[in-house]
Formats: sequence, structure tokens, C-alpha cells
Amino acid sequence: MDGFLRMLPVVVFFVALLVMGFMISKKSADAAAKDFSKEYYIGGRSLGGFVLAMTLVATYSSVSSFLSGPGVAWNVGYGWVYYASTQVVAAFLVLGVLGKKMAVVGRKVDAVTVIDMIRARYNSEPLAIILAIVILVFFTTTMLGQFTGGAQIFSGALGIDYKLAMILFAATVIIYTTVGGFNAVAITDTACAIVMLVGMCFLGYAIMSNGGGYTNITNTINEMSATARATGEGNDMLNPYTAAPLGLFVTQWMLCGICTIGLPQSEVRNLSYKNTSAIHSAMIYGTIVVGAMMVGMHWLGVLSRGVLTSIPEGASTDTVVPTLIAQYMHPLVAGLTIVGPLAATMSTISSLLIAGSSAIVKDLYLHHKEAKGEVVDQGFVRKLSIGITFVMGLVAVLLGLNPPSIIVWINMFSFGGLQTSFFCAMLFGLFWKKGNATGALLGVIGGLGVYCVTMAAGWRIWGMHQIMYGVVVSIILYIIGSNIGKPIDDKTGRLFFPEKY
Repeated sequence: MDGFLRMLPVVVFFVALLVMGFMISKKSADAAAKDFSKEYYIGGRSLGGFVLAMTLVATYSSVSSFLSGPGVAWNVGYGWVYYASTQVVAAFLVLGVLGKKMAVVGRKVDAVTVIDMIRARYNSEPLAIILAIVILVFFTTTMLGQFTGGAQIFSGALGIDYKLAMILFAATVIIYTTVGGFNAVAITDTACAIVMLVGMCFLGYAIMSNGGGYTNITNTINEMSATARATGEGNDMLNPYTAAPLGLFVTQWMLCGICTIGLPQSEVRNLSYKNTSAIHSAMIYGTIVVGAMMVGMHWLGVLSRGVLTSIPEGASTDTVVPTLIAQYMHPLVAGLTIVGPLAATMSTISSLLIAGSSAIVKDLYLHHKEAKGEVVDQGFVRKLSIGITFVMGLVAVLLGLNPPSIIVWINMFSFGGLQTSFFCAMLFGLFWKKGNATGALLGVIGGLGVYCVTMAAGWRIWGMHQIMYGVVVSIILYIIGSNIGKPIDDKTGRLFFPEKY
């Protein structure tokens, strides 16, 4: 009976997502018949402020926000909350810095993807192809972590086999994303974001009630910290610098703060909203919700140490949240709570699937056909887009059947690779007239190369994450290349910098 009660809310949620996906697909059929790629990949540029904010938040909030992050906070203490607080500015920066200019130029060049913007700005086919491949590689890596995390939550909290959990979870998200496209992703992301907040509240209540209240929980953590200081064993959970030294904290501002404007899955949202009022309200809604979820979930991770004082030896901290849900909550409430982290995972996967599919269909295949002057049937584009979206999801699922250890590090690696590649290309491309294809190519190749080599070798200076080396090298090479390369032509200059002409 307990298993049924836990499963019931999850099944209802999964069915609701599938129904929404099919309904939205049917509703947008007429628009898709005219221009399938625009409707499927950016929702016909029709998002309002609240939906824009929620889809951006849900895309940014991943399984690590509800599983790995709180698990690490359970282990190391308030230092990880301090570390996570840098993410509060993410939505504000993506929309506030890039939003208006991407929307204005995107409409002029009829851009459907981030790569469309890159092509229009730099007129470089090699750069566009390289960045499309970067999207595919790092999106697949990120989806691997998301599918794994979702299946772990499903399996651990509901007590079912991991592979069965993976199949049920993956089938739901792949089907509604494949069928509904961007509009389905945007609407379901909104539902997911709301469910995330509700799930976080349920989890917080369970921690407080099972831990005997905030005072008792804090006393337990104080005792653990005192023991750690006296014996030198374990973490001083009250010292924010224990887990997040200054160098790592600075790079966290880059990785999860400033450089989030270099995430293509977030950037593409700037091509999808309908007017200026929408982006202004989205900046406010998005910042509030991101702050509540990122700081709130990591804070609950620390407080959960007052309830779950230990985990089995050798177990990953990723098991902390599923264990809390399974052991310390009423079955029905546990089922409702499980939907929160599952929603975070599904919303991230759906956005990555759509953006990854667009890299193949729109940025590579359709561009190649258009360059040859060929007209492609919209019915074929529909079938190809749906097929590619499905195959991408299937590949990530197959890779996730043998799960990696700690998902948060997979996400951070993927984030760093994407940001190193797109940060300069998009930011400098939109706001620095002198930037050109030579600078962008050098920045992408050099920065990404340094990032991957230092990650593989494990090299760090002053505790800084390797993204610092990748981004710094990318900026330097971009500036050098832009000063020695061929300046942009007048047509591109008037398009991106009309105030200078």
C-alpha cells in the first residue's frame, strides 16, 4: 500500500505531462505546417513573461539542484549554501544582458537557434559547425547526468529497480518533448517549476518535523561541528570556508553566475518571448524563483543532517534526498515530494533535447539545404525533427543504464564546456563591433582546448575551477584574433550595431 501511495502522484504527474504534450502539439499544428522549425524549436516567439521565467528557471534548475547539491550540503555544511548562492543572478543576467539585443537581431535575421545568431554575426561556417558539435557533445553529457539522477530518485524513493525506473522516467520525458516541441517544453517547464517549489516545501516540513524543530536540528549540527573542530575528523559544517575556499568561490561566480549567459539552452529563450514587457517581468519572476530554489534546497540539505546523521559507508551523497523522502515522509506526501526533483530533471532534459535536435536539424541539415537553394518539405522537417529528438534521448538513456557516481560534477563539467565555447562568441559578438570570425574561432578552439586539458589532468591553481582557465584563455584569444583578423562587413555591422552607422 505504501508503494502504491508513493507511486500515485508520480504516475498522475507523468500522465499530465504526456497529455499536455499531445494537446499542445495538436493546438500548434496549423502554425507548424507553415514553418515547423520555428514553431517546434522556439514556439513561434510567443512566450509571455511568467512562462518565459519559469521555462528558464526550470531549464537551469537540474537534478543536481535537488539531488547532488543538497547531498553535498548535507556532508560539508553551510559552505555549500554559500557556494550555491552565486546562482541567484543567473536568470537576471541571461535575460537582462542578452535578452533585448538577441530578440531584436533574431527577428531581423529570422534566427531560430543560437547557431543562427552566430552565423549571422560572424559569417563563418566552420565556427557554426564547431559550436553545433559542441552543443551535441556537452548536451548529451548533461542529459546523461539528468537521466541518471531522475532514475536514482525514482528508484531510491519508490523502491523499484533502477533500470525500470530509468525506462519509465525516460519514456515520459522523451515522448512529451518529441511530440510537443518547444511549446510543450515551455508549458510543462512552468508546471515543473511550480511543482519544484511545492516539493521543496514538503521536504522542508518533513525535515523540521522529524528533526524536532529548527532549534534541535541546529544543536545537532553544532555538536557535529564541535566534534569535527576538536578531532580534525569530518567537516566543520558551520564554517563557510571549509568547503568553499576563496578561489573556488570566485570560480563559482563564473561557473554558475556570470558565465551562465554562455549557456546556449538558456540563450535560446531570448528568441522565444513576444514583447519587451514579457522579458521585464521574466527577469523579476526568474530571479525570485531561482533564489528560492537554489538557496532553499541547499539550506535544507544542511538541515537534513539533523535528521539523517549518517549514510552507509561507501554510499554517494546523492542518496541523501531519496532516503529522506522514503524513510521520513508519509507515503502519499513522499510521492508528491518526489515529483519536485523529477520535475527539475525532466525540464532540463526536455530543453536539452529540443536545443540538441535543433543543432542537427536546423543548424546543420536545413542550413545545408538552404545554402544549395533547395526547398525542404515541412512534413519531412517534422518527421526528421521528431526522429532526431527521440534518438538523442535514447542515446543518453542507454549511456545512463550504468550510472556515474556523483552527478553534480558531470553537470559542472558540461556547464564549463558550453560556457567556455559560447561566452565570448555571444557576449562580445553582440556588444563589441570589432569582434570577428578569427577572434571567435581562436577563442572557442583555444579556450575549450585549455578547459578540457586542465579538466582531464586535474590541474588547479588556488583552488579555482578549470573554467577560469578556459574562459580567460578564450577572452585573450578572442581579443587577439579580432585585432588581427578581417573586420566585419558593413551589412553585418548595420545589422548588429546600427547605432554606429
